[in-house]
Amino acid sequence: MSLQVEKLENNMAKLTIEVSAEKLEKAIEGAYQKDRHRISVPGFRKGKAPRKLIEQMYGKEIFYEDAANDLIPDAYDEAFSECTEEIVSSPKIAVVQLEAGKPFIFTAEVALKPEVTLGKYKGVKVEKIDVDVTDEEINADIDREREKNSRTVDITDRAVQKGDIATIDFEGFVDGVAFEGGKGEDYPLTIGSGAFIPGFEEELIGAQIGAETEVNVTFPEDYQAAELAGKAAVFKCTVKKLQEKQLPELDEDFVGEVSEESDTVEEYREEVRKKLAGRKEAEAKSAKEEAAIAAVVADAKMDIPEAMIDTQQRQIVQDYAQRLQSQGISMEQYMQFTGLTLETLLEQVKPQALKRIESRLVLEAVVAAENMTASEEEFEEEVKKMGESYQMEPDKVKELLGENGREQVMQDLCIRKAVEFVVENAKEEKPAKKASGKKSDGEAAGGEA
Repeated sequence: MSLQVEKLENNMAKLTIEVSAEKLEKAIEGAYQKDRHRISVPGFRKGKAPRKLIEQMYGKEIFYEDAANDLIPDAYDEAFSECTEEIVSSPKIAVVQLEAGKPFIFTAEVALKPEVTLGKYKGVKVEKIDVDVTDEEINADIDREREKNSRTVDITDRAVQKGDIATIDFEGFVDGVAFEGGKGEDYPLTIGSGAFIPGFEEELIGAQIGAETEVNVTFPEDYQAAELAGKAAVFKCTVKKLQEKQLPELDEDFVGEVSEESDTVEEYREEVRKKLAGRKEAEAKSAKEEAAIAAVVADAKMDIPEAMIDTQQRQIVQDYAQRLQSQGISMEQYMQFTGLTLETLLEQVKPQALKRIESRLVLEAVVAAENMTASEEEFEEEVKKMGESYQMEPDKVKELLGENGREQVMQDLCIRKAVEFVVENAKEEKPAKKASGKKSDGEAAGGEA
């Protein structure tokens, strides 16, 4: 195999890869051996016709495509290894020459890793995030816990109120005519949930159990059923059953049910405060990292080729497909459920792909600028953590990683150091106070102050 590299604009390159005529002949013969059993030739049983006869009947190119598909992966991998440029995208393959007795030549258009010119990366400014926990936040968290431990009781002696669960029969009419999909029976509706079109649930407030109530609403202009969009409708509804959630009292009995650490309400409130503080601190740390890296990216210069972004987009979608698969859902099913196509999904993840690439590139540039390295001890510690995560011995982890995996782990360790460096050197600033909106007497009167 021989390789020629031609650099193109926008950090792209064209690799011209040549495979010997002998290897091509071997691949063509391999394609013949694989495909001959499905080719019919008069006078011969399937699989028994000579190659030359098949080529005479169907054209000598009959085995070319399979031969090329057999040669390209290994030839490209070899070229990838030999290329001194850093390739950062999947290849776009084009066949240049494919003819028996001649070298097989194809090109692979690829993206090259772009150079990064760092701007300011020490002392970037980030907004200081308040991590104090307020009484309102504590109360809200406790109320959510009470909500989770609530019980549902039947109501028989009053009308519908906000927050109730009403079991209803309903039928909708537009211009006095019932419309398709507008009828339901024994439907459980939480009043105030926003599950139905705007105004529907509010109109049910005050309805009596067992009595028919008319609900007058107007479908939104952007309603999914075009024939109903913007139309006024009347729903005839009957509340068949009414229930409400009853939250447990905030007392020591409740604390004993939901906490293993606290005995009294005050102790439980302190436990919740510490939990919320820990969560807010973790969120603040993550937000500071993200803001600091974004500031470094904003002040850096780089020309990212579209092919590099496209490869990252496809990687994100592939990772998501694997997560879905682990839940028993195929990507095809997911697309049916959501109405998405591969193209729309790729477009949706493009900003995420670009952000990942920019962040990685600037952090690699920080690693280089600060001469950061990972030690053997750090590598061993990381392998140990990986082994614990996968329930595997460290030596087995190293074996599976191989040399390329080891290099990737070392790079990732350096990237973490770059993140820590940028964050530690970032300067936190309190957010600017928002204007109160209060006008002076002169402004309020329309004149000059």
